[in-house]
Amino acid sequence: MVRHLARRMTARFDAMREHAALRPFARYLAHPALWSLHRRSVALGFAVGLFAGLIPGPLQMLGAGILAVILRCNFPVALATTLYSNPLTIVPLYLMAYQLGSWATGMNGRAKLGPLPRFDWGHLVDSTKALVHWAMGLGEPLLVGLPLLGLCLAVLGYLLVRVGWNWSIRLQWARRRAQRARP
Repeated sequence: MVRHLARRMTARFDAMREHAALRPFARYLAHPALWSLHRRSVALGFAVGLFAGLIPGPLQMLGAGILAVILRCNFPVALATTLYSNPLTIVPLYLMAYQLGSWATGMNGRAKLGPLPRFDWGHLVDSTKALVHWAMGLGEPLLVGLPLLGLCLAVLGYLLVRVGWNWSIRLQWARRRAQRARP
């Protein structure tokens, strides 16, 4: 099933390469390692996606794509994995990054997260300014915590994919041995 899906995606890449907007990047996207389904490539793509998923704003997939091309890992896996940070998970992830950054910078007792300002759609400019001022107060702990959490998630994700892949292969071999042993 996974291989079938991967083959369909690879076929789409050939059509994507002909797309006018992507033609300047076709040279970089044509590397076979970006589309291969090998243990290292998929695990590294997963790690890249986990790391890039914490990039603020709409730059997550762009960051994952650039890192995937640089590191020569599975491009579709890197892009798809960034989707773990979505409107439901981004707040807990950023709070976790803030706490981790607060601990890493030694500001654990001093860094206080103030209450979130009320957002009033009638006074959009003032509300936005208050929200930006509140976010700027997060400062150093968040700036340190985001890459640190991204790195931790990437290492954990890489190891989990590698271990899971090895476990899957061992399970397949055990099933084959059991089938051969039957008369």
